[in-house]
Amino acid sequence: MTTTRSVMPFDEALERFEPVLGLETHVELGTESKMFCGCPTAFGAPPNTQVCPVCLALPGALPVANDQAIESTIRIGLALNCTIAEWCRFARKNYFYPDMPKNYQISQYDEPLCTDGHLDVEVDGRTVRVEIERVHLEEDTGKSTHVGGATGRIHGADYSIVDYNRAGIPLVEIVTRPIAGTDRLAPEVARAYVTELRELMRSLGVSDVRMEQGSLRCDVNVSLMPRGAAEWGTRTETKNVNSLRSVERAVRGEIERQAAVLADGGRIVQETRHFHEDTGATTSGRSKEEAQDYRYFPEPDLLPIAPAPEWVEELRARLPELPTARRRRLQAEWGVSDLDMAAMRNADAVDLVEATVAAGAPAADARKWWMGELARRANESGTALADLPIEPGQIARVVELVASGALTDKLARQVLEGLLAGEGSPDEIVEARGLRVVSDEGELIAIIDQVLAANTDAADKVRAGKVAAAGALVGGVMKASRGKADAARARELILQRLGVAG
Repeated sequence: MTTTRSVMPFDEALERFEPVLGLETHVELGTESKMFCGCPTAFGAPPNTQVCPVCLALPGALPVANDQAIESTIRIGLALNCTIAEWCRFARKNYFYPDMPKNYQISQYDEPLCTDGHLDVEVDGRTVRVEIERVHLEEDTGKSTHVGGATGRIHGADYSIVDYNRAGIPLVEIVTRPIAGTDRLAPEVARAYVTELRELMRSLGVSDVRMEQGSLRCDVNVSLMPRGAAEWGTRTETKNVNSLRSVERAVRGEIERQAAVLADGGRIVQETRHFHEDTGATTSGRSKEEAQDYRYFPEPDLLPIAPAPEWVEELRARLPELPTARRRRLQAEWGVSDLDMAAMRNADAVDLVEATVAAGAPAADARKWWMGELARRANESGTALADLPIEPGQIARVVELVASGALTDKLARQVLEGLLAGEGSPDEIVEARGLRVVSDEGELIAIIDQVLAANTDAADKVRAGKVAAAGALVGGVMKASRGKADAARARELILQRLGVAG
């Protein structure tokens, strides 16, 4: 009896097939009001409280385009090396979803605002140029929640509820051209591209790009073709992947799934698919529509957009330092290796380290605390590093206290614990917890004498020349002082008291 494999091991899949990627990334812009009305856009408001006749599509309500959203889209296009259209217009994309009040979406079709760009990403020591086909501006949909059932999908749910707060928020869609030739680096290239894109949006200040809140979402297109074939295979589109790790897993999972289907003589169906965070697998969604299925036509209620070339050049001149150049500058300033910079970037710590350095800490110390103790605590709590309730200026003060000798590293970790618990400033925590290093030499000598009297065997060994035995005595001093003694100074004084040269 023949059995059909659900997946093919990744290495085997790449021996037989070549992957081609395409990435469609949606970025919610951080404007104060929606794309075509004046409703606020703050995340987390009670359901259906940030709506009006325009974004609810009530009869007679007409849209007016948000000029800040248009400017932000042009800045994104410029940062992605795109050509900015001298004239373009919005279109209606017709389809029925319950989370789209109008039953159509105002988007752009054959006349996007930005075209023909690229973004370079570094993967495994190789530079991959990802070509951008288009950057266009549209409005976001509302959010449907399906209640009941095991999957959170509409199938099997008891009922569905809709929140229209998100409907109408400005949304930029960035569409790549097919990305071929990445071979077994395909999953990493996809992740690196979305990572670089996220950093670019942050540097431009156009979005908070919080994937967990949906302000950055990625649709992952994957197709396979047999090695040596001339035509690309049929693609699938995995919708709304909402973490960097999941982008990588979605690509890998689709390569393994499609390879198994093709190897067993099956056919890949052009469709959307759902990504499952718990397993890394995808499941079928719906057949993928072609452009004609959406019945695009020009939006009659909005004027065309005609950015003046002089204004576009003014925006270009005002672009901030872009992420790649910034990382190179910081790496040189901080004197860190490529691996160290990659680790900080993967931990989302570059901004935090930079802000801590700006607050007065040496780069090595700033990196040490963010990538060490704080990264450990973030991992333990399942929290993003930037979401820890601690500020770079507070870390800079802790570094200063350690450098002055007021704290040891061990005591500094207790201060961090207090900061995370909201106990006040570093100095307030030091005082409240009594953490300051014992700096009075008379007090330290008194502690040492107590430890020597209680550990005569170890003291005799040191007097006899076994200086290594002083380690146990230093440990006793640290214990007696509750970690507040300077260990190096304690060792010096112990050897002095025992008449032994260090």
